[in-house]
Amino acid sequence: MEFDSRAQENQDLFRRWRDARREWDTEARKDIDFYLGNHFTDDESTELQSRNQADVPMDRISPAVEKLKATLTSRPPVFTITPREDSDVKIADVWRTIMGYIWENSMGDMQMKQAIHDYAVAGLGYMYVYIDGEADFGRGDVKFKNINPFRVYTPPTTRDRFLVDSESIILSTILNKGQVLGLYPELGPITDPITGEQTKGIIDKISTISYTEEDYPNAQNKNSMSTFTPSDTDNLDYRDYARYQILERYYKVKVVFYRVLNTATGQEFIFNEPDMERFMENPENQDGIQNGVIQIVQVPQTRVKVCATMGEVVLYESILNTDIYPIVAMPNIWTESPYPKSDVSRARPMQRLLNKLWSLALSHAQASAGLKLLVPLGSVEDLNQLEKDWANPNAVIEVDSSQGEPHFPAPQPLSGEFYRLIQQCEFYIDFIFGLPEMLHGFAEKAPETVRGTENMVALGQQRPKSKLRDIEFSVNRLGKVLYNFSKGHYTFQKMFRLVQPNNDLTETMVNIYDDKTQPIIDIAKDRYKLDQHDIKIESGSTLPTSKWAELGVYMESYKMGLIDKVEVLKKNPEIFDKEGILRRTDEKQQLVSQLQALSGQVKKLQGDLQTAQRESVADRKRVAVEKTKARLTEIAAKSEADRRVESNRMQNKVKLEAERLRREAERISQALKA
Repeated sequence: MEFDSRAQENQDLFRRWRDARREWDTEARKDIDFYLGNHFTDDESTELQSRNQADVPMDRISPAVEKLKATLTSRPPVFTITPREDSDVKIADVWRTIMGYIWENSMGDMQMKQAIHDYAVAGLGYMYVYIDGEADFGRGDVKFKNINPFRVYTPPTTRDRFLVDSESIILSTILNKGQVLGLYPELGPITDPITGEQTKGIIDKISTISYTEEDYPNAQNKNSMSTFTPSDTDNLDYRDYARYQILERYYKVKVVFYRVLNTATGQEFIFNEPDMERFMENPENQDGIQNGVIQIVQVPQTRVKVCATMGEVVLYESILNTDIYPIVAMPNIWTESPYPKSDVSRARPMQRLLNKLWSLALSHAQASAGLKLLVPLGSVEDLNQLEKDWANPNAVIEVDSSQGEPHFPAPQPLSGEFYRLIQQCEFYIDFIFGLPEMLHGFAEKAPETVRGTENMVALGQQRPKSKLRDIEFSVNRLGKVLYNFSKGHYTFQKMFRLVQPNNDLTETMVNIYDDKTQPIIDIAKDRYKLDQHDIKIESGSTLPTSKWAELGVYMESYKMGLIDKVEVLKKNPEIFDKEGILRRTDEKQQLVSQLQALSGQVKKLQGDLQTAQRESVADRKRVAVEKTKARLTEIAAKSEADRRVESNRMQNKVKLEAERLRREAERISQALKA
C-alpha cells in the first residue's frame, strides 16, 4: 500500500491537538466524575475508611445540573424562518416545514438535551450535521446529532466561540473491524470470482490502535465512569482487541463558482463547476456567450471540505454545500480558547468542602451513638468479663469503688455554626449554577403569594437566560448549516410532513409543478438563483414560562385598550372550552346588536309620533297617530318579549359558567395552599 500524505497530515494534526488539550481532558473527566457522584479519590477513600469514617459524599452538584438542564430544555427550540420581504412569505413557510421535519426526524429534543448536558457538565457540547444516506430508501435525509466532546479536536490557537477562525476541525471515531466493514465493505477481503479464493483486503493492511491509557486515560476518582471503560481490561482481552480510528478533518477551501448573467432576460444565476460544465454543453448557451448576450464571471467562494482517513488510507474527500463547519460548538464558560470551563468545575472546590463537613458530621454522629466507657485502673478485675456483662441488662457488676467508678464521657455537640456552614456551602453551589433553592422544589423556600413566587421564578431565571442566549447562538448556527445542507441535497421530488403541536398535519411538496406548470417550490433550480429569496433563521427560547404571568400581561394590555377580551380569553390557562365560550360570546354580541337596532327603530318611531302629534290638527291626523301608537306598542311588546327570553337564557348560561369557574377557583386555591 502506498503512503498517502493526506492521511499522515490528519494523524499529525490529531496528535498535536490531542496533546494540547490533555489538561482540559483531565479536568472535564473530573467534572463528569463529580456529576456521577464519584467525589473521592482512592487515597481519600482509604484514609477515611482507616479512620472508620464513611466515604459518602453529600452530592449537591448532580441535582443542580439536572435542574439547570430542566430549565434550559423545558421547551424545545423552534426554528423561526422570517421573510425579509413580502415575496419571501411563501418560501419561508415551506422552509419552516422542512426545518421542523429535520428536527423531528433527528429526534432533536433528545439530541439537544444531551448537548446541553455536555455543556453543563464538561463545559462543551457539540452538534453535528450530516446526510443519512440510507434514509428515505436511499435518497437520504439531512439530520443532526449530538457528539461526544472528547471526539472533537481543534487547534489551540482558536479564539472564536464557534470555531469560525479554526483552521481545521478533526472528528475522531474508533470502530472495530466489523463496524468498519459495515460502513466500507470495499475494504474487506477480495474473493476471486473463478477460484473462490479470498485474499486479504485493504483493512488487513491498515494500522490498528490498541487499548492504551493514552486513548482512555484513567480518571482521578475511584469507580470512575467518566471514561465508560471496563475496570478489568486484562481479563477481557481489550488490550489485544483490534480497533480502527477514522479521522474526519474539516477545513475551509476556496471553490470557484460562476456568476452567469443573461443580458436579454436580466436573469442571473450562480453555478458550481459541474453545473457550469452542463450549462456549456448547450449549443444555445455557447452562442449566447459568443454574441455577448451571456456574461460569465468567476467568483471564488469559501466552502467546507472534508477528508476522511483511516490509518494510511484516504476513505473519501468531498466539498460540502456550506461555509460553516458542520460541527457546531456549544461552549459554556468561555476562556478565549477551545477549552471552556463548566459550571461543575467552579462548584467542585465547594463540593469538596461540603463533603469534608459532611464526613465530620457523620463521624461525630457515629462517635455519639457508640459511647465509650472509661474504667479507672484497678476498679475491675476482668475487663473482658466486664464487656460481656455490660451487654447483659440483668448483670451484676462488681467494682472497687475506692479506685473510682466506670463512667461515660459526654460527647461535645457540634456548634450551630458548623451546620450553618454546611447550609452556606449548599447555597453557594446553587448560586454558582444560578438556581435559587425554590427551583429545586422546596416549598418552604417559596414566597407566600403566587405573585411573589412568579417574581422569584423570574429572578431565578436571569442567569439561565444568559446561558440560554449562548445556546441560542449555537442553535442558530445549526439552523444555517441545516439550511445550506438542505438546499444542496433536497433537489428531488419529496413530500415533507410535519405534525404540529395542535395535532394539525402540515404537508409541503418540493420540486414538483402544479396544473399551471408553476413550481410549488423548486429547490433544484432556486439554488442557482442569486435573488431567489432572503430569509432569516433563528431559534425560539427554551426557557419555561408562567402561564399565569402571561395572563397578567394580557390583562394589563386589555385594560390599556391594546387588545380585546378575546385575546385575553385565549391566554387563560384554566379555561378549556375556549371555542364554546367564543361562540356563545359571538351569539350574545349578535343579540345585543339586534336589540340595539330595534331600540333605534323604536326611538325613530317615537320621534315620528311626536312630530305627528304636534302637526295633528284634525281627526285624520289623530287616527294616524293612534295607528302609529298601536304599531309602536306592538313592536315594543314584541321586542321586550324577545329581549326577556334571550336575557333569561343568557343569564342562565352565565350563572352556570360562573358556578363552574367558582368551583375551579376553589380547586386551584386549595392546590396552592397544599
